[in-house]
Amino acid sequence: MTYKIQKLTPKILGRTLPACMVALAMACSPSKKEKTSEERPPNIIYIMADDHTSQAFGIYGSRLADLNPTPTLDSLAREGMIFDNCFVNNAICVPSRAAVLTGQRAQTNGVIDLEGELPPEKQYLPKELKKLGYQTAIVGKWHLHDEPAAFDYYKVLPVQGKYFDPDFRVRGEKPWPNNTVSYKGHSSDIITDQVIDWFENERKEDQPFFMMYHFKAPHDDFENAPRYESYLEDTFIPEPASLYDNGNNGSVATRGKNDSLTRIIGSSVSHRNLIRNQAMNIWKGENYKNYRNAEDIRPEELVKWKMDAEEKAYTSKVYQSYLKKYLRCVKGVDDNVKRFLAYLKEEGLLENTIIVYTSDQGFMLGEHDYIDKRWMYDESMRMPFLIRYPEKIQADTRTDAIINNTDFAPTLIDLAGGSVPEYMQGKSFASILKTNEEPADWQKSTYYRYWMHLAHRHGNPAHFGVRTKRYKLIFYYGRYWVDTDDPNAEWNKASWGNDFTRHTPVAWEFYDLKEDPNEMDNRYDDPKYQEKIDELKIELKRLREELNETDENYPHIQQVIDAHWDD
Repeated sequence: MTYKIQKLTPKILGRTLPACMVALAMACSPSKKEKTSEERPPNIIYIMADDHTSQAFGIYGSRLADLNPTPTLDSLAREGMIFDNCFVNNAICVPSRAAVLTGQRAQTNGVIDLEGELPPEKQYLPKELKKLGYQTAIVGKWHLHDEPAAFDYYKVLPVQGKYFDPDFRVRGEKPWPNNTVSYKGHSSDIITDQVIDWFENERKEDQPFFMMYHFKAPHDDFENAPRYESYLEDTFIPEPASLYDNGNNGSVATRGKNDSLTRIIGSSVSHRNLIRNQAMNIWKGENYKNYRNAEDIRPEELVKWKMDAEEKAYTSKVYQSYLKKYLRCVKGVDDNVKRFLAYLKEEGLLENTIIVYTSDQGFMLGEHDYIDKRWMYDESMRMPFLIRYPEKIQADTRTDAIINNTDFAPTLIDLAGGSVPEYMQGKSFASILKTNEEPADWQKSTYYRYWMHLAHRHGNPAHFGVRTKRYKLIFYYGRYWVDTDDPNAEWNKASWGNDFTRHTPVAWEFYDLKEDPNEMDNRYDDPKYQEKIDELKIELKRLREELNETDENYPHIQQVIDAHWDD
């Protein structure tokens, strides 16, 4: 079927004009001319969606690319550079956002889980850009608990925020977080409205600006604007083979002995996970309580999972609904970016402006029968990252250089003409942007750590690992970051949503991503790769020490590491 987009009307001078008048004005009047980079530093617009995984783009060539889910973002990407190997340090919202703002790893900035706080004195990126003369602002999702007071202006969602009729926390007479404003409509539209409103009413034309423009979408549970209800309605969404057959992916840490842990490890599309699966999200209460408690699971239920024909048909039904809801939210983001780019063009703000688009992490779209993120598998760990800056970055360029989200702040500071602070652990990749060449001494690997053992009933075991361009080594240590055997340990934080204390098996996983890009064959026990695995263990140890990511402060975890390092 043909899908017709409902055009959104931008706000001009604080008023909403009819679409025909906006179009006529844009057609008949020339774009404003901004100052060149020779006169002042580049403006910076950092656009970040929530859980917008690389599979849901055209430019990353996934099974969904033919659906053309992101025409605007693909076009924007082709006007600059696309990164194929951009990775998150921890695929969960709060730690990822803290890494972006600090240029630091979790144990250095202090944010290792969803309870982490980032006080204004640690909101380094806006602080450093303000030193360079930038006006700073953030609109949309924040999720870092403390007031974003390091910004000159903020209008941010409380925690996750709402998809419809969102509230925003703003600076005002009352102490944070008691000053709020509310709007009617879908969050993607409202957030874009508020970004444009800042440009119209708050931006100082005599200063370069740094705007963080953060969508809530497409975070689950997916709620799209009503105008997208027919989008993809009659389309069959391509399904990953691993949705039905996970091959030799995983280990005893993720599957359990005789696959018994598959019923509680890794929230699923199918009925496989007895505690949390997507059917519960879509059809709440159908044959299950929504999010079962672990103590309700009978021992006889913890048996090897079988995907028979009936279950396969049911899983496909759930998957199609899951993906369509997700992609409708993505469509809303893409259309709003289109509206915003049209506004920038009209205002003459496209040429001397760096525009970044990324996500706070990846997301599992049914691969390995998983939903959500958290995993070190690529669909979760990989971040989309594209950047446009005509003054310095050649259009239609692409790189496989490895970067991670601690590298974002140093790079933006560098491009703004500043010096990267020594306290930042990330590295500037500005030279890659300007030359399209990877320096010989550029990082050859990246480190990953997920701390929230079995949290939120998603059932992801705690793990860490190293990824190079070709190989990945993961160590599942299966313990909470505090010692749950200590009766005085405050391990079960309310927001984690755990309902049992369980140590999961310890195991290693190793993947050759050239031969096995979908991570379907754990080759850790293959003698052919023993030398490479030994090399990666040396690199993993080096990174943990260099990045202040050891378990020196968590001896109960270090004991497990020491006991199983040479397994």
